[in-house]
Amino acid sequence: MLPWKRVLRSAAALLLAAVAATLPAATAAHGADTATATASSGGWNDYSCKPSTAHPRPVVLVHGTFGNSVDNWLGLAPYLTNRGYCVFSLDYGQLPGVPFFHGLGPIDKSAEQLDRFVDKVLAATGAGEVDLVGHSQGGMMPRHYLRFLGGAAEVNALIGLAPSNHGATLSGLTHLLPYFPGAEELLSAATPALADQIPGSAFLTELNEGGDTVPGVRYTVITTKYDQVVTPYRSQFLSGSNVRNVLLQDLCPVDLSEHVAIGLFDRIAFHEVANALDPARAKPTTCASVFS
Repeated sequence: MLPWKRVLRSAAALLLAAVAATLPAATAAHGADTATATASSGGWNDYSCKPSTAHPRPVVLVHGTFGNSVDNWLGLAPYLTNRGYCVFSLDYGQLPGVPFFHGLGPIDKSAEQLDRFVDKVLAATGAGEVDLVGHSQGGMMPRHYLRFLGGAAEVNALIGLAPSNHGATLSGLTHLLPYFPGAEELLSAATPALADQIPGSAFLTELNEGGDTVPGVRYTVITTKYDQVVTPYRSQFLSGSNVRNVLLQDLCPVDLSEHVAIGLFDRIAFHEVANALDPARAKPTTCASVFS
C-alpha cells in the first residue's frame, strides 16, 4: 500500500475510533431477542400503550451515532415510562454487516426511517402527534424529517440532548481532514452519517439554510459544556422564536456530564426532558433533581 494511502486510512480510522470511544457501545452479547426483551421489561415499545389525558402524546426516542434503540435509552426510557408516558424507540441508519452500532447510514435516509416509525406509532396509539427526544445525531436528524418530509404536522416538540445541529468537530479533530486528501470521501463511503455531520457538509448546509426551525414545533436543546464530541458545545444551540437552549451547568454547576452521560444516565438532563415534554407542569431543575 502506498504511504499516502496508509496515512489516509489512519486518519479515517482515528476519527472512527474517537467517535466510537465516546459513544454508547452495544455489547456483543446482545442479540435481537435480548434487546427486545430489555425494552419490553423496561416498559417501552409497548404498542398496546394508549396515551393518557395527562400525557396525550407518545414519546419517540432517537438514538445517536453508533447507538441503538435499547442501549442508548436504558436510563431515560424507564424514567419516562415510570412517569406515565408511552415511550417508543427505533433503530435507524443501519449498515450492512454492522450489528448493534447504528446511526451510520446517510442521514436523509435515516430521517425517512424516522418518518415511517412515527407513522407506525401514531397508528398504534391513536395519537395525533408525537414528541421526539434525541441524543447527538438523534437530536439533529429529526430536523430533516421536520423540514423536508412533512414531520412538522406529526410532531409537537423536538428535544435534543447534545444534538449535532451544526456539526461535530470531535474537539477539533475534523479540522485535520483537509490535510489528508480523500479522507472525507473515504468517510462518506464507509460511514456516511459521520461525513454528513462534519461542519459545512452539504447535508448540514441544506438543513440549516433559511433558519434552524420550522413553524409549529417546540424545540429544546440540552447541552453540557463538557461535551467532547459535538464541539464547540454552543454549536448545538438553535436560533428561533420557539426554542429553549439549556446549559446543564447553569442549572447545576457541579454537573460533570459529558457527551455520553447526558444521554445515558444524567437525571438532571432527564428532569429537563420531562419539563420540556410537559412545560405546563415544569418544576425547577437543580442539583437535587438527581433524586426526583
